[in-house]
Amino acid sequence: MANNILIFIPTYNERENVQGMSEQLLALGLAADILFLDDNSPDGTGKFLDELALAYSNLSVIHRTGKLGIGTAHAAGINWAYDRGYRILITMDSDFTHSPSDVAKFIAESDTADIVVGSRYMREKSLGTWNIYRKSLTKVGHVLTRLFLGMPYDATGAFRLYRLDRLPRYWLAAVHSAGYSFFFESLFVLHFNNFTIREVAIDLPARVYGHSKMRFGDALHSLTQLMHTYFTTLVNSESYEIAAPFVPPSEINAPSDPQNWSEYWSGKKKASYLIYDLIAAFYRKVIIRPSLKKFITRYFNKNSLLLHAGCGSGQVDRVIGSDIRISALDISKEALSIYKKSNKNYRELILGSIFDMPIASGSYDGIYNLGVMEHFTEEEIARILAEFNRILKYGGRIVLFWPPEFGLSVMALKLAHFILNRVLKKNISLHPEEITRVKSRAQVNAYLEAAGFHLLAYSFGIRDLFTYAVVVGEKRRSAALVGAAVAIGVPQMA
Repeated sequence: MANNILIFIPTYNERENVQGMSEQLLALGLAADILFLDDNSPDGTGKFLDELALAYSNLSVIHRTGKLGIGTAHAAGINWAYDRGYRILITMDSDFTHSPSDVAKFIAESDTADIVVGSRYMREKSLGTWNIYRKSLTKVGHVLTRLFLGMPYDATGAFRLYRLDRLPRYWLAAVHSAGYSFFFESLFVLHFNNFTIREVAIDLPARVYGHSKMRFGDALHSLTQLMHTYFTTLVNSESYEIAAPFVPPSEINAPSDPQNWSEYWSGKKKASYLIYDLIAAFYRKVIIRPSLKKFITRYFNKNSLLLHAGCGSGQVDRVIGSDIRISALDISKEALSIYKKSNKNYRELILGSIFDMPIASGSYDGIYNLGVMEHFTEEEIARILAEFNRILKYGGRIVLFWPPEFGLSVMALKLAHFILNRVLKKNISLHPEEITRVKSRAQVNAYLEAAGFHLLAYSFGIRDLFTYAVVVGEKRRSAALVGAAVAIGVPQMA
């Protein structure tokens, strides 16, 4: 790579603009390369860009199959720049609302900034040629991002400079927006993590050719994402912390993920998922956390070695991590990456299946999980409990938060799925299927007895708003598991 600056420009139906934009950028005489990303423009922009790439050695083109979202386009451009080791990335539009003559100002400001943002509000008449509709959308967005996210910057624009040599690549993992909300969400992530942001004044003239691609639906989706971001800062702010992702020691024996938990934890974009995530985070922190602490402190000594088997986001673990040594296991690398941000004092992160855990027998004092067991059949539950029995010391205990058939959260989710899928015809599942919910203490006792556990406690009540049945079992001080649980039809264990 000869140059250390990359100028990135996404396009859709910009055939009339790309040559002039390229020529003006090249005329600046910068030690810079240019990257266009085209979303299969019907007007032939992509093909024309390929012709320009033959004429200019420092011009490259990425082609995508269709309109996949402006946010994903920028994420692709940022990752492309990281892959090739660029020090500075400048992003801009191709319609000349972003002037090539301003690029030098961005570069000059980058000496003392990690991100430089083009501001449409530092000059009184910077939007003087825009129509009232576009002015209103832009100004409303600016007011709302200041009010709800506490950012004084022009957070909704695409004209930016990123000092990639100062920003850890994995910062993008905290950004989930695919559309126009990418701009304020990405800037918020960097603002939240205390990177230095500076602004330069820009004027935005009317487009040279074409028309604005932002529709009213895009603006409405951005508003939804803005409110989700705001409420997430109240109930789950650590999700915006920048942290290196979990990397397993080896991918050779990585477990299969038939229930697709990795997709569940990778970040959702539909409004229904956003609302569900907020409610789930609230439940975990406000309702489940205190209940977990109560049972862990009651049934385990300080400094006990516990395994959170099927840890998910681990949002509940913070309240017990200072007194208990916790290892976290999950089948999803994405879940373990989230856990790593949520809990800084974990002992070990383990990628593995709860059916066959890569853990030596008799290793742990206890095992716990929350909202895991219900996703499996009775036969699978028997296998899981047998595996728990294997890795526990004799006298070791399990604490399982297990949704009951008539729990309030279960009924609420049933209602939500009915509205989404039967009334609104959306075909949405907010979480993997719940196959085996708790119906009675006797049912749970049979599962535990079959796997070599003695039921110590069964709790279902007002403390957690009837959300979970909390099951506590103790491994019998015998090497052998008990015989088959014929009544529930599970195979004999030995």
